[in-house]
Amino acid sequence: MKKTFRFFIVALFSLLIFACGKNKEAAEIKKEITVSAAASLTEIMDELKPLFEEKYNTKLIVNLASSGTLQRQIEEGAPVDVFISASENKMDILMEKGLLEEDARENLLKNSLVLIVNKESIDKVKSMKDLNKSDVKVSIGEPGSVPAGRYAKESLEYYGDYEGIEANLIFAKNVKQVLSYVEAGEVDAGIVYESDIVNLKNSVTAQKIEVESHSPIVYPGAVIKSSENKKSAKEFIEFFKSSEVKKLAEKYGFEI
Repeated sequence: MKKTFRFFIVALFSLLIFACGKNKEAAEIKKEITVSAAASLTEIMDELKPLFEEKYNTKLIVNLASSGTLQRQIEEGAPVDVFISASENKMDILMEKGLLEEDARENLLKNSLVLIVNKESIDKVKSMKDLNKSDVKVSIGEPGSVPAGRYAKESLEYYGDYEGIEANLIFAKNVKQVLSYVEAGEVDAGIVYESDIVNLKNSVTAQKIEVESHSPIVYPGAVIKSSENKKSAKEFIEFFKSSEVKKLAEKYGFEI
């Protein structure tokens, strides 16, 4: 009888340990969402990621690229929960195709354009008006797929003859590549977002480009209709409007 009782106690204790282990394991399993965000948001997303993961116990997978590239990925069925674009146009296209949750789209940030110049070229490029010189190489994002490139093209048309300098333009796959071209001295100048100048080492800001020279630079965010984690995706959109993210936005030159 004593042996039977002792066996029962040991078995019960083992079962409790097993159950506790399972509960702990379950608690450690996080929800998971994928956020596709414009490349210009790299620094914000790097700092935001651990804050969101801790607050919501949700693993955040971040996919960074040009807004046009991300838009096409979503159209092709990429498993994305949230899209943050540097262009309202790219978001509008997805909405027209019925790929967004209609009640889960928000305008989150604003940005501005600046002309940056490699330190070796500051004597020959002091403003947008100097970009039409025959010996000046300029980089902008590809206007068809990179919102920063489209805004840059609009500004170049506003300030002068875009077609006249087109032969001297070096197109980049995203705004971060424009920055790297200028920093490396592969081009004399480039047009990037004001939020990118925190990374300048070998370049300087030559001119802040007038806002009337281009379309408004607005960053909309939205939940993708095919998301299997809509609750967490909506939590991320709400978190992006929080005071924590506002501080990050201001730190990197964005406006809320």
